[in-house]
Amino acid sequence: MTKWWQDAVVYQVYPRSFQDSNDDGIGDLNGIRQRLPYIKQLGVDVIWLNPVYATPNDDNGYDISDYRAINPEFGTMADFDALLAEAHTLGLKIVMDLVVNHTSDEHHWFQESRKSRTNPYRDYYIWRDPVDGHAPNDWEGGFGGSAWEFDGATGQYYLHLFSKKQPDLNWRNPALRAAVYAMMRFWLDKGVDGFRMDVINFISKTDDFTHDHRSPINGPHVNEYLQEMNREVLSHYDVMTVGETPGAKPANALEYAGLNTNELNMVFTFQHLGVDLDPKFGRWVVHPFSLVRLKQIMSDWQTQLHGQAWNSLYWNNHDQPRVVSRFGNDSPQWRVRAAKMLGAVLHFMEGTPYVYQGEELGMTNAANFKSIADYRDIEILNAYQELVVDKGELTAEQMLQGIHHSGRDNARTPMQWDDTPNAGFTGASVTPWIGLNANYPQINAASQVDNPDSVFAFYQRMNQLRKQLPVVVSGTYKLLLPDDTQVWTYTRTLGQVQLLVVANFTADTLTRSEAAGTGKLILTNYADDAGAHLRGYEVKVYLQHKVRTSD
Repeated sequence: MTKWWQDAVVYQVYPRSFQDSNDDGIGDLNGIRQRLPYIKQLGVDVIWLNPVYATPNDDNGYDISDYRAINPEFGTMADFDALLAEAHTLGLKIVMDLVVNHTSDEHHWFQESRKSRTNPYRDYYIWRDPVDGHAPNDWEGGFGGSAWEFDGATGQYYLHLFSKKQPDLNWRNPALRAAVYAMMRFWLDKGVDGFRMDVINFISKTDDFTHDHRSPINGPHVNEYLQEMNREVLSHYDVMTVGETPGAKPANALEYAGLNTNELNMVFTFQHLGVDLDPKFGRWVVHPFSLVRLKQIMSDWQTQLHGQAWNSLYWNNHDQPRVVSRFGNDSPQWRVRAAKMLGAVLHFMEGTPYVYQGEELGMTNAANFKSIADYRDIEILNAYQELVVDKGELTAEQMLQGIHHSGRDNARTPMQWDDTPNAGFTGASVTPWIGLNANYPQINAASQVDNPDSVFAFYQRMNQLRKQLPVVVSGTYKLLLPDDTQVWTYTRTLGQVQLLVVANFTADTLTRSEAAGTGKLILTNYADDAGAHLRGYEVKVYLQHKVRTSD
């Protein structure tokens, strides 16, 4: 018997960029509420909201100053309650973003913590004495620079694995953990349907901060804390949980998201999104990806978690570039076929699929962003300052090329609703908080929702098939032709029913005997079936009876 979150499809909403209802250039809760019928029409089950809490917006809401208050830019608690109620009326669940590795430095807890070494909130955060006149170790912050910030008032450093305005919480402190659990109950008692947990495998730090190069992830007590969280809070509600776990491998997921480990339901892996990172400069230098490597990583997660834990499936989110520009082809000739192909490869694997706003339209990276002034993301701006301005390791042109290919703001341009000025995101005379992708007149929801050949219609069909065919949710995954550098082929098998998925990752016409599947062709991005010939970015999904073999 599957759980509801195994059968579900999740739609991720980045509130700042989804829909502006009051013409201030910033998306908001009432804007999301206006668009609930669209989300319902897509055929998804769950909405994951990026943070909507009170924040100074140093990192677009991931620096929370009050966990029980709504960011005024997004509306009020009454607006949130109305959104939740209307979503539930439509049969949609809402999952909140839970950010408890760190807070804002403007949170009441930290304001108190930094007042003195004896303040009751001091141990809510991680404070350490200088070592030989400098920071306790050489950890770097996720947005550049040291992960330690010296506080002159008390003569100690505090740890921040991200911005210096995001001090890390001290999960060793039982009082801190109890406060977090009480906050989680506040939202669950309101009726929210679960949590996506930001960098949750960072919450346990090493026992000894004096050694350099010790990784701050997957620490010694993380499973203990998650089991306690489950015991104290999560097990008392019928909710969905997914942990963001950078650096996690299948072995970690078996612990965090094991079907019997009493921690989380699933985790987000980042392994598959490392395939195009430059060895030295990471996402800031364009680096070709290997399809063989991508298949290997994702297939490892499929096979190692099967029957033991549950996968989350995603290409896109608010921290990643648009997948059709990344692993597909966003040219006018190929964009629609490539977007459909990538969707099918993902959605027919085992796990809960996540659709990021605009992915169902085939939205692309923002080619019209030509200057660093076009970008808003703290990660982009800090990296540009460090690599171009301070160190001169990359030219401005090289860096902008890397940002266009891989930067987070590619996912954060406003949702493209129609071809009117500002794409229907905000009023025609309003300046949005970040620029629009210039291709919105060609790529928008209004032109797709009633078009049976659109990317939107293709995603609708995948969501329908998931509900109609148990093999999509529960079948065993098997990778075929693992060394094929151009085509991804796999099967899903449940009893005598089998799905065959064949996908061409190139613009070339190729010939593969596997592409001439038997049984019924239930989904494709071409109008006909060319048998063993795979045209550019073609994907085919066959429903067939399993051929009995000696194995």
